[in-house]
Amino acid sequence: MSQFFQIHPDNPQARLIKQAADILRDGGLAVIPTDCAYALACRLGDKKATERVQRLRQLDNRHNFTLLCRDLSELSTFAKVANTEYRLLKAHTPGAFTFILEATRDVPRLLMHPKKRTIGIRVPNNPIAMALLEEMGEPLMTSSLIMPGDDMPLSDPYDIRATLEHQLDLVIDGGFCGFEATTVIDMTGEVPEVARQGVGDASAFL
Repeated sequence: MSQFFQIHPDNPQARLIKQAADILRDGGLAVIPTDCAYALACRLGDKKATERVQRLRQLDNRHNFTLLCRDLSELSTFAKVANTEYRLLKAHTPGAFTFILEATRDVPRLLMHPKKRTIGIRVPNNPIAMALLEEMGEPLMTSSLIMPGDDMPLSDPYDIRATLEHQLDLVIDGGFCGFEATTVIDMTGEVPEVARQGVGDASAFL
């Protein structure tokens, strides 16, 4: 049975953020709000929690997970970024973008695309997600909350709890945060490429 925290979308309660972080540190699987939609989240490199996400969404090992980061200072640990790329990233974070970058050796293998050795990274513009990342002191591993057979992610915290309460450890109700995906920008080639058009305005990358 999952816990259900109602956290203020603009002024997250520190007590609840700390409790949520403790659940994640203990190997928990949570649903958290972001600036685009609710997402599945677990601790970076937690193999058991990652396998739970794969079972829940019926994913194979080619699925790209996304690292949710506090800011770009965490980038260099997990991704290789040239100066020109960094300036583009800085201009579009925080926000509704996921950037596909070449992964460093510090990225756990289960996070990387097995053939391309790439990693998805984003910096959310959501007070609850940012407070949780700050409390964790490290990025979170995330995946969109799109269930098998669905085209859109689950968006109502009460529906999420009713549907998945026996498969999750925590659902954070942070109010409505949309149901569209991020815009995905592939930065691994010579020029940035829009791999998926979502909420973010990708005109700067065209």
